[in-house]
Amino acid sequence: MGCGLLGAKTGLKVRELLETLPILLLLAVLCGLDWALYSIFDTIRHHSFLQYSFRSSHKLEVKVGGDSMLARLLRRTIGALNTSSETVMESNNMPCLPQPVGLDARAYWRAALPIGLLVCLCLLQAFGYRLRRVIAAFYFPKREKKRILFLYNDLLRKRAAFTKLRRAAILRRARQQKAPRHPLADILHRGCPLLRRWLRRRCVVCQAPKTPESYVCPTLDCEAVYCWSCWDDMRQRCPVCTPREELSSSAFSDSNDDTAYAG
Repeated sequence: MGCGLLGAKTGLKVRELLETLPILLLLAVLCGLDWALYSIFDTIRHHSFLQYSFRSSHKLEVKVGGDSMLARLLRRTIGALNTSSETVMESNNMPCLPQPVGLDARAYWRAALPIGLLVCLCLLQAFGYRLRRVIAAFYFPKREKKRILFLYNDLLRKRAAFTKLRRAAILRRARQQKAPRHPLADILHRGCPLLRRWLRRRCVVCQAPKTPESYVCPTLDCEAVYCWSCWDDMRQRCPVCTPREELSSSAFSDSNDDTAYAG
């Protein structure tokens, strides 16, 4: 019964972890998308930067020759118009370029921390359920005893059903092995050494390919194939040719516990 409950708790943990898998994938996709967009915009900003530089100079000078009074008057009047200027103008397209800001490690940690806590809660959830059961058993011991008896009897029923299904599967595989093979399979078995591994007979329990160490049932019209580990698990009794009433349920179960129902 403990193995069954342990398997149920393990299945619960796996199911809870599988439910968190979409969130983990979403976080990974978002982080990857953020990094990809930052890389693209940063590359655009570096390789699309343009700078313009414009320089110009202007000089106006009027020269009046002569020593007459009119010449001197013109030089004083027009000479004030003589000007010189130099213009330097620089411009770039930086305001038009994207300005990406990458996330630092702290931001990634803050995004991944809730997901990590969720995974930890999924792993610790079974212990929380166990604590709940301990608290309930402390206040309601009779109810706890009924629950344990119900789980134990339910496990025995499932074990009996599994025994029947397992023996039925072994009988079905044995009948398939005894059925005559197609002539093409025999031709391929003789002519293609690489295909012999898949064309060989297999263990009726674990479906492992037949090897020289495999055990073949000596009963006439049976000849079921077992690997040595499965033959030991079967308590060295062939379930194909042995009557059902002579087989004990322990030969098909994983434990030697008493299979009587508790009341």
